[in-house]
Amino acid sequence: MISGIDFDLDVDVDIDVDVDIDTDVDIDTGIEGGNIDFHDISNTEINKEDIIQKKRKPLKWWQVLLIYFNFVGLPFMFTFTSWIFIWWIMTTLSTTITHSISSNFGFILMLSGIIPSLILTKVFTTPFKNFFKNLNQDGDTPIDLVGRTGTSLSTLRENKLGTAEVKAENKNLTINIKSLNNENINYQDRILIIKESNDNSFYFVQKYNN
Repeated sequence: MISGIDFDLDVDVDIDVDVDIDTDVDIDTGIEGGNIDFHDISNTEINKEDIIQKKRKPLKWWQVLLIYFNFVGLPFMFTFTSWIFIWWIMTTLSTTITHSISSNFGFILMLSGIIPSLILTKVFTTPFKNFFKNLNQDGDTPIDLVGRTGTSLSTLRENKLGTAEVKAENKNLTINIKSLNNENINYQDRILIIKESNDNSFYFVQKYNN
């Protein structure tokens, strides 16, 4: 029903606009050398961290639309998909009610639904701003375990691989361990984490004496 829609987001924009906000924005879509990183585009978002206080230029009309209809401040693909879905629902309902699915009038109804669907998209997506603002998009920050102590859950002999329990940042973590100098480590011995292996699959440890 809807095809040929293409947005060119290769822009570098400084925003100074009075549409409920007054910001300078630098948009980076992750397009280099003509190759598009679709993972970056699907998560494209302009946050306060992207705001810069450098030069100021007038905002173009399409940039105002992106901001006003929540294509800015939320993941781009979330807002875009919501808009397409709402537009499709409106078109389907209007052409079905008027029995104009395969007529020129139905095509006119589809085009006339663009602006109303954008308005409904703004209403629908606005409550999600706080949700995405508080969402950690990069996942949990890796915890540095080197230098921490734990308890061996295995008996290590020579080059044997075992497991240990380490408490870090109020979490009990189970990790793979190996004796640093082939020292024997018994079950329930206290251990000290010395370093991580080159392939990041286990940690070298040694006995820990208080």
